[in-house]
Amino acid sequence: YDGLRMTVGPTSDEDLRAILAAGGRRADIYRAMRDFRDRYADLIRARYPKIPRRVSGYENLDELLPEKGFNVARALVGTEGTCVTVLRATLKLVPSPHKRVVVVLGFPDIFIAADVVPDVLKYHPLGLEAIDDLFVKFVKRKHLESENLKELPDGGGWLLVELAADEGNGAAERLVRDYQAKGYAAKLLRDPAEQARLWAVRKDGLPATTKLKDWPETYEGWEDTAVPREKLGAYLRDFKALLHAHGYESSLYGHFGDGLVHCRIDFDLRTEEGLQNWQSFLNQGADLVVRYGGSLSGEHGDGQSKAALLEKMYGPDLIQAFREFKAIWDPAWKMNPGKVVDPFPIDSNLRIGPLYRPPEIKGHFAYADDGGSFTQATRRCVGVGSCRRRNSDHGVMCPSYMATGEERYSTRGRARLLFEMLHGGPIADGWRDRAIEEALDFCLGCKGCKSDCPVHVDMATYKAEFRSHHYAGRLRPRAAYSMGLIHRWARLASHAPAAANALMRTPGLAPLAKWIGGIAPQRTIPRFANRSFSSWFSRRPPRRAGGRRVLLWPDTFNNYFRPQTAVAAAHVLESLGFSVAIPDRPLCCGRPLYDWGMLDHAKRLWGETLTSLAPEIEAGTPIVGLEPACVSAFRDELPGILPNDGAARRLSRQVLFFSEFIDREAKDAPLRQI
Repeated sequence: YDGLRMTVGPTSDEDLRAILAAGGRRADIYRAMRDFRDRYADLIRARYPKIPRRVSGYENLDELLPEKGFNVARALVGTEGTCVTVLRATLKLVPSPHKRVVVVLGFPDIFIAADVVPDVLKYHPLGLEAIDDLFVKFVKRKHLESENLKELPDGGGWLLVELAADEGNGAAERLVRDYQAKGYAAKLLRDPAEQARLWAVRKDGLPATTKLKDWPETYEGWEDTAVPREKLGAYLRDFKALLHAHGYESSLYGHFGDGLVHCRIDFDLRTEEGLQNWQSFLNQGADLVVRYGGSLSGEHGDGQSKAALLEKMYGPDLIQAFREFKAIWDPAWKMNPGKVVDPFPIDSNLRIGPLYRPPEIKGHFAYADDGGSFTQATRRCVGVGSCRRRNSDHGVMCPSYMATGEERYSTRGRARLLFEMLHGGPIADGWRDRAIEEALDFCLGCKGCKSDCPVHVDMATYKAEFRSHHYAGRLRPRAAYSMGLIHRWARLASHAPAAANALMRTPGLAPLAKWIGGIAPQRTIPRFANRSFSSWFSRRPPRRAGGRRVLLWPDTFNNYFRPQTAVAAAHVLESLGFSVAIPDRPLCCGRPLYDWGMLDHAKRLWGETLTSLAPEIEAGTPIVGLEPACVSAFRDELPGILPNDGAARRLSRQVLFFSEFIDREAKDAPLRQI
């Protein structure tokens, strides 16, 4: 906290003497740590659990022992920001086999799966994961790539065993053979695609067990206990019984090869009785873990939710040792106070507790996965922070955070602002709050969060909802009317495109036009095409009848600005034998309207579309889209804003990307150059 920067790691006796001789604050710290080590060495050796996943309290103080090389860096790992801030770390890497196979073992239940973990470890797996039958049920309920479940053999609990494929010792084959001989289901996956489908099931852990439809809200707080692997099965049986004794239920899954169990539990935190039951469960759960020689936390740390229970695990003398260790680094007690050491009470600072009584906002959208409630949707974010990734090749979330590096422009930050707005805490202006509007203004509406976020937060929809209330009864910024209503202006400009282009590019007129439209003066306005796609299509010579009917959707951009793209698409579809049509009147999905919360206008546009396309909807005509944002509007916004309209639901299912349609209907057909 005082700003001292140090590079730390293993410390030999010679290194220690040199540091102490140099004097200063660094020498004071090392001298205090040496004395601390000598004073508590025997107690640390006696009380620290000997398990691979021990992430509770200051779990690595044994790294200061002489036999561990007085490794200060490792001793600081897991102190959760209560001692130092880590600026840079050197990691120890281990070889990663290029080729791998996966063996899936099926058992009658998750308890028997846990029982055999010590035996499976004899086959030297690279990874050993587990899922239970309730996990699979949740995946099916949420339709999370549930087709991947076909890789699972019969059973009620499964071990996913990853092994190196290039060792030449036949470990995978022996594992399958041995467990089939014992009467268990076993399946060997060599194909990387099959393995990827299986791992996709396991990676669905958080979204599968969070925000379940027709299920109470589930919470972390007991999500990563770890016990010795040889006791894992017995622990899980007792833990499941404890859950049921308190009226709780949870899926059990996790890194069973390390004895670690993940779960999200349907705690009742909204009532005083529920809080009492929750705290009783936490105390009994801690006693259970300690009885099995385990760790209250095996992955995520204790923070505030488990720190008050640490004395059960370590005893009062080691808790005092934790205080002294923190004081060596942070004598002013300023680093992340109230966590790990002398923590705040478990039931303080609850995000959702008995005092949480926000207004119930149904909103314009269905929020089908959140009980039809915008209020509940603002609680969807669980704070994982995947939206804060940078330089990742595993997704697009969140571009505004990547550009700014500011939390308020991340999906998590925006979700938190909306939650606080309804909570009624520091945000006093509610829907009119300018800070929330500014944070959401930077949201691109790309929906990367809906696909990349582990719990599928849909910030583009929340932004539309917020702005519909924020601007209710008052004027929006000028850009809302120029860009939000671009379908109107483009249609108007198509009657005299040369005049429109001149207006946008003539010195003196162009700056004024941009100002009126709320467009930055540095921007160059795209040129309107001399002839729109719909005009070209209606005036071209009649086509030969025949072939399956396909409706090509003329979105605003490809209709009025880049018609050559739509023309080429029409030629391709016709060359493949399809009979191409377009709507008989100008229509628009209204996608830009959502960005500005013009939801009543968007509903009217959808009404026009549903009326005009009624025969095509009834006939099941495929509708091919070229612009991804438009296709997204049909698939997502349309059923979201008109959830009870059967025609809207059918239409949303009939719309396909051009590439999807070709892949589905003409995958092997030769495509010629247009």
